[in-house]
Parts: sequence; C-alpha cells; structure tokens
Amino acid sequence: MLGFGTLAKKVFGTPNDRKLKAARPIVEKINALEPEFEKLSDEGLKEKTAEFKARLEKGESLDDLLPEAFANCREAAKRALGLRAFDVQLMGGIFLHQGNIAEMKTGEGKTLVATFPAYLNALTGRGVHIVTVNDYLAKRDAEWMGKVYSALGLTTGVVYPMQPEAEKKAAYAADVTYATNNELGFDYLRDNMKSSLEEMVQRDHYYAIVDEVDSILIDEARTPLIISGPAQDRSELYITIDKLIPELTEEHYTIDEKSRSVTFTDEGNEFLERRLHELGILPEGQSLYDPESTTIVHHLNQGLRAHKLFHREKEYIVRNGEVILIDEFTGRMMPGRRLSDGLHQAIEAKEGVPIQPENVTLASVTFQNYFRLYEKLAGMTGTAATEAEEFMEIYGLGVVEIPTNLPVARVDEHDQVYRTAKEKYAAIVEEIKKAHAKGQPVLVGTTSIDKSEFLSGLLKKEGIPHNVLNARHHEQEAKIVAEAGRLGAVTIATNMAGRGTDIQLGGNVEMKVLEELAANPEADPEEVRARIEAEHAEERRKVIEAGGLYVLATERHESRRIDNQLRGRSGRQGDPGRSVFFLSLEDDLMRIFGSERLDKMLRTLGMKEGEAIIHPWVNKSLEKAQAKVEARNFDIRRQLLKFDDVMNDQRKVIFAQRREIMEADDLSDVVQDMRHQVIDDLVDAFMPPKTYADQWDVEGLARAVREKLNIDPPIAQWAEEEGVDQEEIAERLRHAADEMMAAKAVQFGPENMRSIEKQVLLQTIDSKWREHLLRLEHLRSVIGFRGYAQRDPLNEYKTEAFQLFQSMLDSLREDVTRTLAQIRPLTEEERAEMLRQMMAAQQAAQAPKAPAQQEEGAPAMATAGAGAGAAEGQARPGFVESDRSTWGNPGRNEPCPCGSGRKFKHCHGRVA
Repeated sequence: MLGFGTLAKKVFGTPNDRKLKAARPIVEKINALEPEFEKLSDEGLKEKTAEFKARLEKGESLDDLLPEAFANCREAAKRALGLRAFDVQLMGGIFLHQGNIAEMKTGEGKTLVATFPAYLNALTGRGVHIVTVNDYLAKRDAEWMGKVYSALGLTTGVVYPMQPEAEKKAAYAADVTYATNNELGFDYLRDNMKSSLEEMVQRDHYYAIVDEVDSILIDEARTPLIISGPAQDRSELYITIDKLIPELTEEHYTIDEKSRSVTFTDEGNEFLERRLHELGILPEGQSLYDPESTTIVHHLNQGLRAHKLFHREKEYIVRNGEVILIDEFTGRMMPGRRLSDGLHQAIEAKEGVPIQPENVTLASVTFQNYFRLYEKLAGMTGTAATEAEEFMEIYGLGVVEIPTNLPVARVDEHDQVYRTAKEKYAAIVEEIKKAHAKGQPVLVGTTSIDKSEFLSGLLKKEGIPHNVLNARHHEQEAKIVAEAGRLGAVTIATNMAGRGTDIQLGGNVEMKVLEELAANPEADPEEVRARIEAEHAEERRKVIEAGGLYVLATERHESRRIDNQLRGRSGRQGDPGRSVFFLSLEDDLMRIFGSERLDKMLRTLGMKEGEAIIHPWVNKSLEKAQAKVEARNFDIRRQLLKFDDVMNDQRKVIFAQRREIMEADDLSDVVQDMRHQVIDDLVDAFMPPKTYADQWDVEGLARAVREKLNIDPPIAQWAEEEGVDQEEIAERLRHAADEMMAAKAVQFGPENMRSIEKQVLLQTIDSKWREHLLRLEHLRSVIGFRGYAQRDPLNEYKTEAFQLFQSMLDSLREDVTRTLAQIRPLTEEERAEMLRQMMAAQQAAQAPKAPAQQEEGAPAMATAGAGAGAAEGQARPGFVESDRSTWGNPGRNEPCPCGSGRKFKHCHGRVA
C-alpha cells in the first residue's frame, strides 16, 4: 500500500518535477531558434551580442533575452569547440541564471553549461565570476571556454596566485573571469587593505557561478580566509612542551573522536604541573589554574591536539621541511594554508621542522560571507541534494536535480561489511585482481594518503600495475585521471582527487593527441588524431564489454555526498559501470558510530573469517549514521556563521567607510567632525554636565588638550570668567583647534594636507581594525563559558562585540585627531638626513649578506600580502621602494622583489 506522500507525488509530481516542467517550454523556444542562428556568419554572432546589449539598455530584461542569447551561445560553442549542447544542458543553464544550484551527474558537461548563464549575465557589462576548486581547472576552463566567449565578442580573464597586479586587474575587468574561491576571497581582503581606488583589482560582486559548489560552500566553509602578519616568536616554548607530551599515559587525557576533541584529566594536569615546575617553566608556587598560566595551558592543549588528533600522511604531510595540510574532502595539498591559534606551530614542533612564527590576523572573511556579497549566486555539482537544507538556509539557493542526457546504466551494489580491516583489504585485492584480469578499469577510493599507499603496497606484492593519485602526486592529477578509464587500468585515489576531469572509457582522446604531438612535433595533427580516434574506439568497445568503470570504495566517508561523488565517476553519458563499498567494523565511521551492536550480531550469526555481510539494512543504518554526522556538522557551521555574522556586519561598515574615504577628494569636514567630537568628549569628561565650576578638573582638561590637540589655550582663565559654561569652553577649544589646523594646511599646502588626512585616516582605521579583530578572537574563545551561568553565549557575544566596536570608533577619532595635530613639515636638515638613510638602506639591501645578518637587518614594512619575487641581488624590473604598486604580488615565502635574496615576509613584507 502506498503512503500518502508517495501517492501525492504520483498525482502532483515532486517540486523538482514541476521546476523541470516549467523550464521545458523555454528549451523548446531555444531549439526553435537554432536554424535561424545557424545561418548567421561568425561576425553575425558577435553582432547579436551588440544587439542584445542595446536591447538591455532600452529596458528589456535578461529573461526576455534568454532564449535568443542561449541559442547564440549554443551556436558559438558548436563552431568554436565542436560541442552542441544537449537539452538538459540548456535546462541546467536556465536554472543557473535563475540563481539555483544545478545538480548534474559527472560527465554531463557542466563546464559548457556555465557558458550560457555567464554569457547572458555578462551582457550587463558588470562582469561574471566563474569559481573553480583549483588553479589548474581555472586556467583550463578559461582557455577552453574562452574560445566560446571570444566567438561571441566577449573577453575572458583568469585569476591565479602571485599574478602581477596589472594582469590581475585586467582579468577582473574582463566580461567573464575564472578564479578559485581562495583567490577571490584573498583579493577581496587585499583590496580592502589598499590605500587608493586605483590599486583595487576587483570591481563588482554581481553574479558568480560556483563549480563544485558543495565542496566550496560547504566543505571549505568551515575555515575562514585569513591574511596575517607575524607575531612574537615563541618557538622555544613549543619545542619544550612538545617533549613533554610523549611522557603522558592514557590516564592523563581523554579523546572524543566524535567531536574531534582531546582534554587533560585531573591526573594529567597534576603530572604536567609537577614536570613544568621541575623544568622551571612554571614558577614555584604558581599553579596551572592561575590566570598567569593561561599561555602555558594554551600551549599544552595545542601540543596534545597536535599529537593525538593530527596524524602525518592523513591530516598533513611534511615536504621540504614544511608541514603542509591535506584537504580532508579532496585529498589535495593546501600549501600556504596554516592552522590558527598556534596549532600549526605545535605540529611543526612534533615533526621537528623549523617553527614559523605565530601570526596575528590583519583581515579575515568566511566563504559564506564572501559569497553572500554577490547580488546573484548559482552553483553546479554532481551532488547537492543531501545538503539542500543548508544551501537554502545559508545562501538562499534552491537545488534542482537535472535529468541525465542518457539513462544511468551504472549498477550500485550493496555495501560489503567485514569484521576486520585485514579481511576487508584481502577481499579488495581479490576483487581488483578479478576485474583487472578481464580488462575492467578500476578506480579505488581511499580516505587518506597512508591508506592509499598501504593498498598500493598490497597490489605491488600481487604484481598488479596501478597508478596512485594523492596529494604527493597531485601534479600528475589530470594525466592519471585521463588514463583511469583505459583497458585494465587500476587507479588508487584519495577521496575526490581528480574532480573536474572526466574519466572516459578507453582513455581521453584529447590528452593522447597532445602527448603524441609533444613527443613528435613533426607529425601531421590530422593524421595523429584520426589514428588515435580509431584506436580509442576499439579500446572503448573492449572496456564496455568488460563492464565499464568499476568504482571500488574502501571506506564510507562522514558525508553521503562525498560517497556519491565517488560513485558518480562511473556511468557517465549512459556508459555501463558498477560501484561497491567494502567496509570493516574497524573503519573510523563504523567504529565511532556504533559498530558494537553490529559486531555482536555478526558473532551471533557465526560469520567465518573472510565472509562479508551484504544486506540493504546495513546500507540503511549506515546512511542514518552519516545523516546524523552531516546534521551535526551543519549545526557546527551554522553556529560558526552566527558568530561570524556579528563580525561581518562590522566588517562591512569598516570596508564601506574605507571606500568612502578613498573616493572622497576632500576629507577636511570628516576630520573636523572627529576633532569636534573629541573636544566634546573631553569637556564632558573633565567638566561633567550639570556641575558647578568649582567641581571642574581644569588642569586635567588642559593636560588632555595639550596631549590630544597639540594646543595650549588659557583654559584656567576661561573657567574663571563670569557666565562661562561648558558649551562656551567647548566652542572656544573647537575654534582654537580649527585655527591651528588651518595654519597647518597653509604650511603643507591644501593639496598635501588633503592627502595627509586621507592616509592618516586609512592607516588608523586599519590598525584599529586589526586590534579589534584580535579582541574579538579572544572574546570568542572564552564566551562559551557564559553558558554555565545560564546566559546565551551568542547574545553575550553580540552585546560585547558591539561595545568593543563602539569603543574602537571612539579611540579611532582620538588617534586621528592626535596624529594630525602632531604632524608637521620636515625641516631641510631632516629631509636631507632621511634621504641619506634611504640611500644607505638601498645599498645595504643590494650587498650580499650572511643569512643570519639578513634576518636581523630586515626592514619593517606593513603589507597586505601581495606578487612575484626577484632573483637574489637583482630587484624586480620597475621596483620602487617607496611605491608599493611596483612590488607586484609576491607570496609570503617568495623571494622579495627588492632583490635582497630574503623571503618577502622577512624583508619588505614584514609587518611593523
């Protein structure tokens, strides 16, 4: 008997069906226009673009233009790439234009789908951003799809790390810009640390299409993007504490694997306190519970986390003396990313590699809040339905499942559960052997580098040739994935390595042609292509006969979505294929989420060694466990976002204020208002309202006025005059301060004075904002304890963060007023001395030095973390020390553009 829900769906269709039905008439309109657009010349396609732009200006909407624009784009893609978009691809484009997530299976051509809404929305002239998960895909897609935009008369740009500033600006000025999520976020932060509008590279946040949207907006959204500068060096303390952790026994700490947390027990605290006293780190008579011990306790906690929660070859690898994090969702390396709060330094101490200084945050933003800046957002992925609730709640994005062009012929088998990991791996090797013997290509999914290498070792013993794709070999990613569909190929990959590159049965023709031509440049390209296509057709036929691509997963991930992505690598465009998960009760997910009951059941059933249990119930219970973990992770992200939203509102105010300052030609009124407000506050503090003259602190006011306004009026005389009240004194002080500043403007010249005011305002805002971020970080780390007092930590955080912001604005006014009051033109002698010092510093920078001296002699310069370095002893072409825009955009660990041979972060990139 059918349930009410199932019955209703049969009668009315699902919401998804109704959306698809509404889009079909639009697709039919586009198809009906095809003959008309086929008749146009290549120039005619570009003329259509100009016509659409003119019609937009006259008041037509993008929706009115959609059928014709899509028909024009389809024709351009057919001519430029030889690809004619299927109806389902047009449908995906329609939903992307409407601001949805289009869930399209692997191999359905998402890269081409993005060109349709990108072209339509680029007609506005406001620029469209297409976001990818890595630099390789950004460059590949920009080059590949750029041919389509070019045929339509549009420009394409690509943004990548350490790109020269002028090139980056041109990329953002293009009609369609391809970039990674990290680079977009960092450019946004860098732009809001620049001191003039001309230096800013991004223009507008109008429309973004996010490829692999689940990876970017969910998996990566847990960690914010942070631009930081070095803080005080405490490497000795990390090393000392690191030596203590291995002395701990299991009774000294407890691990909670579900929440990935580890804490010291009372025995652990007593043991550490005794050892710290012995080593002289903790002064006699001081306990770990004393407020003075906060720093040491923090280091101990991070040291324990580094040893017990972070494992080499799983969460990170060590390469060239550096700890590089591994993305748990994609298995890719994340160079340049560091764990905050001293945790990365604790791991460096554990691994015995050089400890890099801790950092202070200069600017930060979460991906959630960055992507919510866009007026319109859309996304594409093979798997989004399981997180539909989160997409709707946080980003307002609906998920539409687009049907496949051809029916899916892949067979998804039930999970096979073994009692031990040893039995599981033995069964996996046997299964790979069987598939390999009949020529069926196998893609083996693992969850970490060490597991992928362990399995590789087992296959080597059996003499099975195979490729390993993990963070160690990510440079060959595209090549390995392109070969994964060949006859008898065995590929071991961590999670989603290779995402974005198609696994085609029989191998990738384009890749083979390029390889052959690179090896033999003399060969005739047409001849080579014809021969390779014939060979490929034969190999593809054999692979299909062998059963297509076999996806064999060695473990279930916390998220069903990651499992579905792995499955989706097989069965593209109606190809045959199969997928199966091999599990054991010793797997992390099974062990953490209740394998004891299952173990008892399997013992009761009398399972023999090497036997597996295969039953739909096992699949169901595993999916429930995964759904619970997903729900918990969503709660964590939602909670994080609520706290970040508080800072985000303040960030928007500060960044908008900076922009207004940069856009303004004359800020004298703003500066005057600040000065007058400071005077009013001083008078209120030293001569409170509704008090008599004998209660006023006249001396205190005079002292404060000298210090903050750099003037010395006769306040004591004014206070003795008959009938003078606080308002009269405030008015006289305002007048005296304004006169002094007017005289200063004459000394400097009006134009110079305006420029000084602008720079002082920007620099003071930046330094105050940095201090404020640090305070918010500290507040965030302790606010949870308010819960013990039955108070809501979030409400407490909102209230205190607002008070901190208020006091930051007050001190901002004071600092700007004081700085401008103290500033004066240089004398001739001072100017000559300054010039002499600059010349000496330049000569010293160009002279070769020993590394130790180079470290010490590094000049202290403020930076926003910016482009390309230079060879030792030779400055970057066009480098001018006093003009930051000539420095390019070097990474922190790149050579400094001044040619000193030091790293940028130790030279001109060092934060004052």
